[in-house]
Amino acid sequence: MKKFLFIFLFLGVSSVVCQNKQVLYNWEVTPQTLLLNPGSLVTSQFHAGIPLASGFHINVGSSGVSVFDVFADDGIDINTKITNTISRLSSRDFFTINQQLDVLNFGWLSKGFEPMYFSGGIYQELDVIAYFPKDIAILAWEGNRNYIGKAFDFSHVSARADVLTVYHFGVNKQVSKKLTAGVRLKLYSSMISVSSTRNKGAFKTTERVGSNNIYEHTVTDLDMEVNTSGFISLDGLEQPQVSKKLLGRALLGGNLGIGIDAGITYEFDKQLSLTASVLDLGAIFHTKDTESYKAKGDYTLDGIELIFPELENDQSTIPYYDNLEDDIVREIPIDTLNTGYTQLRPTKINAGLHYDFGRFVGDNGGCNCKNKGTKQKRVSQAGVQYFSIFRPGGLQLAGTLYYNRRLGNALSIKTTYTIDRYSAKNIGAGMFLNIQGVNLFLAADNLLQMSNLAKANSVSLQVGLNYILN
Repeated sequence: MKKFLFIFLFLGVSSVVCQNKQVLYNWEVTPQTLLLNPGSLVTSQFHAGIPLASGFHINVGSSGVSVFDVFADDGIDINTKITNTISRLSSRDFFTINQQLDVLNFGWLSKGFEPMYFSGGIYQELDVIAYFPKDIAILAWEGNRNYIGKAFDFSHVSARADVLTVYHFGVNKQVSKKLTAGVRLKLYSSMISVSSTRNKGAFKTTERVGSNNIYEHTVTDLDMEVNTSGFISLDGLEQPQVSKKLLGRALLGGNLGIGIDAGITYEFDKQLSLTASVLDLGAIFHTKDTESYKAKGDYTLDGIELIFPELENDQSTIPYYDNLEDDIVREIPIDTLNTGYTQLRPTKINAGLHYDFGRFVGDNGGCNCKNKGTKQKRVSQAGVQYFSIFRPGGLQLAGTLYYNRRLGNALSIKTTYTIDRYSAKNIGAGMFLNIQGVNLFLAADNLLQMSNLAKANSVSLQVGLNYILN
């Protein structure tokens, strides 16, 4: 049974993603780059995404283990591999899921006294992160026989999952010859949310020499909480009713929140530039359809003495384990609350240093005369990028080196090399194709492991179809 429990846990949390989109960041040929930096350089007059097809992103990975490590047909017993995996992972290892789907995406250049580029849209997002509960996994898999005196830490239990819709509108403006800045306002509508973070407490078994009950089991300073929203009203509903409820929440009928993105591009000269952005600086206020479960307290068990008392002519047993359960619930009650709570969004930071070189695209002497004389792009660009995201267990970081090559105005290819908690050999690539204003982009990561995805610690895919008027 414990084997199936571990496998269920592993499969459930290993099909997840990081939110880093290093191929799309600063890739100015795609309008989706404005979602990663509202202050990106914009040379188009108008763009419109194909509804439900303008942008799709998914990234799957785990920081310390792959599916192949556990389920490879290599002759090693699966129990041994599970034991080795639990031993190798730490409580800082994590499994994440992030998926995004553009419902609408559009933008246009306002040609007033001070030209500005406005953009907006709607996208759906699924975001999941689960840290590996190492101590709890050891206790569940091996028991406490070999760990007398060890305190099993409940703070290792930390997970969060959200399904939401994001409505956004942004403005991008060239402030000076060197600086372009942008901001984006976001309105969140949460459909379903569950989180359990900042837990604490410990379980310990100690040996008592000379006592009738050899072992003493204690739970000390336990304080655990699970917050949910969006689940209560779905209980007992049929599938069509559930879909209707979720659609209503997607259309601003869920728990609402507000956030902001901000970004800049600073051009030191005609070739060297700096970009930076902060995304999802905001929160969701869960005020309806909420339910939280909280357990707090201490408990000591000196052991169970199995006695079979004789009750008249009937031989019976005392319901020890029922009594034990009642005793634990009495000492550590689980309270159910319906109070609201506030949840911060996982804020992300991007930055990059970029260098353009080679001849100009179109060879017009560095002038993009079709677009009000703005700087024309060179055929090659190389640079370094930084990404970080604030998570319950701390800051997660990634660094990327990249090279981008333009082949005329119709084709652009970008390659990346990324180091993060998932891998130190992540090679990615993206292709942009523009035919008469209709453009298709396709990007993927971890290309070296595409032949056997089970060995990959992370895999991501982005694809989109848009119309751009330059």
